[in-house]
Amino acid sequence: MIVLIKQGASEEKINHLVKWLEDKSLIVRKFDGQEQSVLGLIGNTNAIDKDMLSSLDIVDSVADTPETFKASSKKMHPDDTIINLHSGRQPAIGGGNFAIMAGPCSVESREQIIALADEIKTAGANFIRGGAFKPRTSPYDFQGMGAEGLDLLVEAREKTGLPIVTELMDLRQLDLFIEKDIDVIQIGARNTQNYDLLKEVGKQTKAAILLKRGLAGTIKELLMSAEYIMANGNENVILCERGIRTYEHDYTRNTLDLSAVPVLKALTHLPVIVDPSHGTGRADLVPSMSLAAIAAGADGIMVEVHNNPAKALSDGPQSLTPEKFAELMVRVNKLREAMS
Repeated sequence: MIVLIKQGASEEKINHLVKWLEDKSLIVRKFDGQEQSVLGLIGNTNAIDKDMLSSLDIVDSVADTPETFKASSKKMHPDDTIINLHSGRQPAIGGGNFAIMAGPCSVESREQIIALADEIKTAGANFIRGGAFKPRTSPYDFQGMGAEGLDLLVEAREKTGLPIVTELMDLRQLDLFIEKDIDVIQIGARNTQNYDLLKEVGKQTKAAILLKRGLAGTIKELLMSAEYIMANGNENVILCERGIRTYEHDYTRNTLDLSAVPVLKALTHLPVIVDPSHGTGRADLVPSMSLAAIAAGADGIMVEVHNNPAKALSDGPQSLTPEKFAELMVRVNKLREAMS
């Protein structure tokens, strides 16, 4: 249920209404839009008398929301969310603030991550991404450096100022991520519907959450997973289209669903970014799909960059070299300038 508040309503009366609604066991989200405030009611609203609520002198209108996702709905929060990192590190994400997340699939050594962090920053990236804990299909493949990899990402952040994006795979790792002050915790495609994990990352509010679409997940399922995080208290959620599995597997790793970007932008106020590296699995397709993602309205891109893709311990075929990434950033800036 959505309650639109009249312009000029006093904060005292609004707070009194919020308290009354919360006493009815509802979760109340208050959003201050450019023109008026909105109260989003989450929970069992059957006990609320809509006519009585509509008759209050501070209430403009009351409407039900047919969507099963509430907190992430654009109807509840008409303005795009701008995510400012809890640490105070720049940049913001969403609402015109474009995120460029770049780095290796896996952190492999100190020399690798420090050098790459410096190169991608020079090229124009504003986040360093890298996997310390890696989900791999085979138990015999490289599983990441673990806690040591997190320490190396922190060192790269200290040297460059770039905020960190890295994947959390297990609840048992969450305290370590919070201790290391990870800026953006990534929930990967295999954990998009790990609801216990989503609830726990939702209970902490230090890190923003980057939520990737599931391997065969629908748009609605992605939004409902975001709802689990937001319902538990963390509203700093970034959605990521990273390709889905279809019949095609000969020429691309996944099918990058760029139509999901404008669909999501119409449904939700949350920032939406695109991962063309996992979306295609091919380095030669990453530049064109990055530009297409920007044209589709994405709030950012996540690109895998490796100093020697042929010898990468994971996902080398989809990784750009630092030189190719720098070339891409020139094109990205030109396109964004033209679109603005």
